Amino acid sequence: MSNYTPKNILITGAAGFIASHVANRLVRSYPEYNIVVLDKLDYCSNLKNLSPSRSSPNFKFVKGDIGSADLVNYLLMTENIDTIMHFAAQTHVDNSFGNSFEFTKNNIYGTHVLLEACKVSGQIRRFIHVSTDEVYGETDEDAVVGNHEASQLLPTNPYSATKAGAEMLVMAYGRSYGLPIITTRGNNVYGPNQFPEKLIPKFILLSLQGKPLPIQGDGSNVRSYLYCEDVAEAFEVVLHRGDVGHVYNIGTKKERRVIDVAKDISNLFNRDPDASIQFVENRPFNDQRYFLDDQKLKNLGWSQKTTWEEGLKKTMDWYVNNPDWWGDVSGALLPHPRMPMMPGGVERNWYGAEKDDSGSSEVSGNANHTRMVVPASKISNSPSKSPYKFLIYGRTGWIGGLLSKLCEKQGIPYEYGKGRLEDRSQLLSDIHAVKPTHVFNAAGVTGRPNVDWCESHKTETIRTNVAGTLNLADVCKENGLLMMNFATGCIFEYNAAHPEGSGIGFKEEDSPNFTGSFYSKTKAMVEELLKEYPNVCTLRVRMPISSDLNNPRNFITKISRYNKVVNIPNSMTILDELLPISIEMAKRNLTGIWNFTNPGVVSHNEILEMYKKYINPEFKWSNFTLDEQAKVLVAPRSNNEMDASKLKKEFPELLSIKESLIKNVFEPNRKTSA
Repeated sequence: MSNYTPKNILITGAAGFIASHVANRLVRSYPEYNIVVLDKLDYCSNLKNLSPSRSSPNFKFVKGDIGSADLVNYLLMTENIDTIMHFAAQTHVDNSFGNSFEFTKNNIYGTHVLLEACKVSGQIRRFIHVSTDEVYGETDEDAVVGNHEASQLLPTNPYSATKAGAEMLVMAYGRSYGLPIITTRGNNVYGPNQFPEKLIPKFILLSLQGKPLPIQGDGSNVRSYLYCEDVAEAFEVVLHRGDVGHVYNIGTKKERRVIDVAKDISNLFNRDPDASIQFVENRPFNDQRYFLDDQKLKNLGWSQKTTWEEGLKKTMDWYVNNPDWWGDVSGALLPHPRMPMMPGGVERNWYGAEKDDSGSSEVSGNANHTRMVVPASKISNSPSKSPYKFLIYGRTGWIGGLLSKLCEKQGIPYEYGKGRLEDRSQLLSDIHAVKPTHVFNAAGVTGRPNVDWCESHKTETIRTNVAGTLNLADVCKENGLLMMNFATGCIFEYNAAHPEGSGIGFKEEDSPNFTGSFYSKTKAMVEELLKEYPNVCTLRVRMPISSDLNNPRNFITKISRYNKVVNIPNSMTILDELLPISIEMAKRNLTGIWNFTNPGVVSHNEILEMYKKYINPEFKWSNFTLDEQAKVLVAPRSNNEMDASKLKKEFPELLSIKESLIKNVFEPNRKTSA
């Protein structure tokens, strides 16, 4: 076992899935290392994957292709690179059947360019080449011992053949020129940030959309899966302790059939697995099994830490919270995707927007950063500087994401908070760094896929919804800042004083009376405590709706996918109309509690009638009672009418719920003839 300490590391393909987790881990854990990442930003890369590292002084991003010898030579010399971790590759097997030459170009030629540059520079002390378990070919179904590092390479598809070819070049440069090489061969990896052409994120996103899960063949193929953070740790171990000239398998002996993966994901979404699975034509050759012997890596001190159940839940939660991370991925969700290798002129930038080359602007970071692409909308064309600057918490949430778009539209500078609400020092650091005029709190735990989650995760719910919110309010008060707090109106239920259908709504001064769910309990608790903070504006949101009918969090999207719905009138919030009002409320420095809903109520059936009229004339649904609904829920749901007269008085232009639904949601999405 060696003991190696790098100084300047070049990581290729670092805006992709696995490499981004490795890069972020090294940047975070080793501030004394200089990390340079190189990526051409292909279709499966995303600069947002590197967001945790972008402000770190030991991090630099360079957009470029490993196939450019001039660029690679330049980087090795100017950055004084002593270590290379080579992840860049085309990796999706389905694509390799349709565009195999591109795989040869990227995986073999690109690797060759890197190796030659290393030979010429004479300064590389470690070259870690990232390969795959697929180079071993298919493992016998009855094998009890996995492929070890000295097993024969027998690739069966164009992708694995190019990876095996790249390995041969790496080995040759090690033997011929003494290049200090180490090779890794890994099992399947899953987790946040993965492009959804891969099995697990594809099944999660399809489940979110209520669509069938396509399984190639009969689903009996066996694979082993490792969670991304465990794999990132494995590369950390190989980097520091791996011996030059050696190969290390990164694997697990816990195997799963593809059909079992589909069933596990279906169960997480409370879907019937048998009804969710759709068998499709198999690909030209689909290896039955890959099985690795990972003892050699374990001898270096690494071990798998994340269980399948834990990792799958974390992954599902991330995709539920970030459904639009990759933009339009409809092509990747097909049973046999064929994704373009380089979408011409389009880059995903740090902030998640997509701009063509003519619509982006390049700015230089500090001395440790190269030129970065940022949204043109971030750069104000107005000669006058905005008097406002917002600090927003809840970057991965629906409302938090919409707030940023509104800020860009209005030319208001903003930044997302990096700190966790529970950590006071991190919040203070955010405020001192950003120097905001207002703070928006759109963070909170609502539960995924719904509030029933909170019933079995009570401490996590308290930590964010109560302790974290109070912490942020207190820090804001200490720094003289107004906090706009997005709360909930799901803390009331119809009663004798506020009967259903009476038009008598709960007012801001009324005490919460709904305790059916633990989520609602925490929100009512923190609302009461926030009354002691004069710097807080509490906005009670209910059953939020937007014009984005593809968003799984949209109330209309939810009920349009249910087989049965209850039919109860409720107050609701049309975000297209009310979120701009929240910004205006901040500008007016309004405080206190506000029922943040459109005036009036609308029932489930009335919404679905509009859906049928404007979107799908063939749409059908049925109703069930509250008692019947209770049988399929862990926690009861709140139903009420909120009195929005206070908000209407402040903003007389505010539309009633039914008027707003038609104007802001259904008319813009109309698919039927008028």
